[in-house]
Amino acid sequence: MMNNFLYKHRFFLSRRLVQIAILTAYFGANAYGWSIVSGDLSSSIVFGFIPLSDPFASLQMFFAGAVVSVDILFGVLVVLFFYGIIGGRFFCSWVCPVNIVTESASDLRKKLNLQEKESEISFSRNIRYWIIVISLLLSFIFSLAAFEMISPIGIAHRGIIFGFGFGWTFLVTIFLFDLFSQKYGWCGHICPLGGFNALIGKYSLIKVVHDKDKCLLSMECFKACPEVDILEMVGKESHIITGATCIKCGRCIEVCDNDAFKVSVVGLAKQLKGKL
Repeated sequence: MMNNFLYKHRFFLSRRLVQIAILTAYFGANAYGWSIVSGDLSSSIVFGFIPLSDPFASLQMFFAGAVVSVDILFGVLVVLFFYGIIGGRFFCSWVCPVNIVTESASDLRKKLNLQEKESEISFSRNIRYWIIVISLLLSFIFSLAAFEMISPIGIAHRGIIFGFGFGWTFLVTIFLFDLFSQKYGWCGHICPLGGFNALIGKYSLIKVVHDKDKCLLSMECFKACPEVDILEMVGKESHIITGATCIKCGRCIEVCDNDAFKVSVVGLAKQLKGKL
């Protein structure tokens, strides 16, 4: 039974281990001087020589008029490689600490049977793209990285490393927002970082593939997926999930009893074709 539980939750458990390990590494660097990684999620140094820079944060700095150093530019290129070529939006489900908050809210939504409110309140998933534009405009006008100043991701990360202060109120607000307004309201509809990474990683090589012949039409994948729009092919045809907003969380794979979903490396030509 334990082995079956571990298998059915293999992606969830793996993601939590990775998230905790990353947060522990950052905390250890600040508290104990560990040299694995230093900095924060906007700009870091791994093993003392590999720079990592968040492309969206760096773009805000550029719009704000800041001089972007060579190290930051190189760090941006490294991250762009991983997002654009390999993993797409994996940061959202494998790294981001806010993901823990929003998934906890989603689980509690189910237990409290609040799902029916989905039909009453619905936010467009395109809001996040408008917030990208607004963030860049505000960065230009006020000469500061606008979204970074209020980013719950940065607040959560810095809070875990340096202490929260009043930063915890942002996370509580997101938790309550996702709990009572709409499932994955923040991550799936509003967060500009997720939207920006989706634009970068649309043609990344690691994809989830759907096999129609194995599909039992249980629709459990629709209940589990935080970006249900990408599942439009379910029950219709075998297809590569080419939707840029897929966060590679593996929830569709875990909840499918007949293994209709799997992770695969898919070349650009086959992605453009779409079908298997």
